[in-house]
Amino acid sequence: MKIKICGLRRAEDIEACNAARPDYVGFVFAKQSRRYVAPQDALLLRKRLAAGILPVGVFVDAEIDFIERLYDNGVIKLAQLHGDESEAYIARLQAVCPVPVIKALRPALFTEYALQPSAADYLLLDSGAGSGQPFDWSDIPAFRQPWFLAGGVSQGNLADAIAQNPYAIDVSSGAETNGWKDLIKIAELVRTVRRRR
Repeated sequence: MKIKICGLRRAEDIEACNAARPDYVGFVFAKQSRRYVAPQDALLLRKRLAAGILPVGVFVDAEIDFIERLYDNGVIKLAQLHGDESEAYIARLQAVCPVPVIKALRPALFTEYALQPSAADYLLLDSGAGSGQPFDWSDIPAFRQPWFLAGGVSQGNLADAIAQNPYAIDVSSGAETNGWKDLIKIAELVRTVRRRR
């Protein structure tokens, strides 16, 4: 099982992740998010990221060429789509850029995507964009492709999250104190997932 720490914005966030060694970190490029990071700042953060930790760009209905530029410039290694991106959009992105794609789903779409897999490489199950609230994990169907579990995951419910047997755990607000990434929480989250692999 893997773990992603999402919403990094500061050099100290990178340092905390370099010390804890999650599998993935996330840079949010959606301007409506309080965790938004400008592309030029994300590039500087990316340069400080330890080898072996994969940077994920989080997008909401972004222009495909914007994602392609970030990938080509080495800022991101994966693209996480949190908007209304269609399967046709994913196909166009994959046609111009070899970036692996994570498609975020809200509960209302779970059954549809369980029956008809996405062209995306991974799914991400979430209650809503950045809500920080968990959905009812008992409603997760059997997906035919690997999926990340997100939405309100914290140290307090991490054992239950792991019990759902996702491909990866995705944490953002649960790794924060007063809206900022917390070194101790990041370390505890990663350590817990590592122990339960």
